[in-house]
Amino acid sequence: MDTINWGIIGCGDVAEIKSGPAFQKVENSKLLAVMRRNAEKAEDFSRRHQVPFWYSSVDELLKNDTINAVYIATPPATHLAIAKKCLLAKKFVYLEKPITLNYAESVELLALVDKKDKLVVAHYRRKLPAFEKVKELIDTNIIGKILFADIQILQSKNNNVIAKTETNWRLAPEISGGGYFHDIAPHQIDLMLYYFGEYKKAKGFSTSVLNNKVDDLVNGIIEFKNGVQFRGIWNFNSAEKEVKDECKIYGEKGTITFSFYGENVLLSTAQKSEVFSFKNPIHIQQPMIEQTVNFFLGKETNPCSIENGVAVMKILDRFTS
Repeated sequence: MDTINWGIIGCGDVAEIKSGPAFQKVENSKLLAVMRRNAEKAEDFSRRHQVPFWYSSVDELLKNDTINAVYIATPPATHLAIAKKCLLAKKFVYLEKPITLNYAESVELLALVDKKDKLVVAHYRRKLPAFEKVKELIDTNIIGKILFADIQILQSKNNNVIAKTETNWRLAPEISGGGYFHDIAPHQIDLMLYYFGEYKKAKGFSTSVLNNKVDDLVNGIIEFKNGVQFRGIWNFNSAEKEVKDECKIYGEKGTITFSFYGENVLLSTAQKSEVFSFKNPIHIQQPMIEQTVNFFLGKETNPCSIENGVAVMKILDRFTS
């Protein structure tokens, strides 16, 4: 195998710019097919993006023997069933977050992935330059021993950090697993695991301020095995003037501050303050897809394993149960 031939299951809004075109731009990667239940929309995506095949059925796409990898970009409620089919069809899998509807389903999925299977979780922020810079600063010990990290995600009801869709399925917990928290927190929690390693304990508290069965105010704490402490607050009912998106990592010698939706990293120590600025790629998942392709081809390690995804799901449940 020298080329990864992709099929996308769920060619909706996320696939338009954030991910879809990247499969055609990465070296040794080709996008051969897309699938959407609405045949007209699948055909439209195929035509506009010059994709050779389109389908309105998962089973039909998986019958295409030329396809050796599948990107699952449907809502979380469908992830487990589709991933099962892809693994049974011996396809490599690139799976959107949250990987399943809940932690119990993620454990079920984990049990299905054997040593011969290759599955990557699309926690793509790991490979964006700003977040790689944060990892580098941590690893070089420039702020000394890490003590704790603090996340504040304060968004108004008219937030601009959630991808817009035709129907707001993210506020239907039977489809999304929760609300906006379940949509964006996997990226943030995954980065904490990426930076600080395995955790020892996690606990949280949540409430539905709007009383609509969706947790829109979530408060969580984590104790990592290396002693790092974490606290995070997610509020999706903030006043416009209070909107905030910040992570601050505190060390014995200084701090590292960054935004999850910005492109700057601020380093502050007794000796200096420095701002590192970056430019995200147009197709924001492209760096992650590039390493995923190389992993599937046996050239690199897995950039985000199913085990990483399961750990995130367990924390999501701990914070909101």
